[in-house]
Amino acid sequence: MTDKLPEPTKAELEILQVLWQMGPSTVRAVNDALNQQRPINYTSTLKLMQIMVEKGLLLRDESSMKHIYRAAEAEEKTKDHLLNRFIDTMYNGSAGKLMMQLLGNQKTSGAELEAIKEMIKKMPKE
Repeated sequence: MTDKLPEPTKAELEILQVLWQMGPSTVRAVNDALNQQRPINYTSTLKLMQIMVEKGLLLRDESSMKHIYRAAEAEEKTKDHLLNRFIDTMYNGSAGKLMMQLLGNQKTSGAELEAIKEMIKKMPKE
């Protein structure tokens, strides 16, 4: 995902999450998955996915009768891009400030803290 592509809206992220989990899918399959979270009309899902194709967030395979949609970018690449934009905007580019905020919010489990410690130990020293 380059800076030229727009950031997905919350609704677009929901669709991307479904496609990353399920893989290339029809609008019906995506709509069915979204309806497990909350009610959403098929036509709303279709229109949003068409807009996402126009924006470059989704790719559409029209080679068969049922159009198959897939995310234009990999999940990790998209999340990295969004996280970097969030850190730049909310924490003046400081990932350390973000981590301090996260670790101080009392929602991090002991197991997660241990995994973070191990990750920090493995990081290259500068």
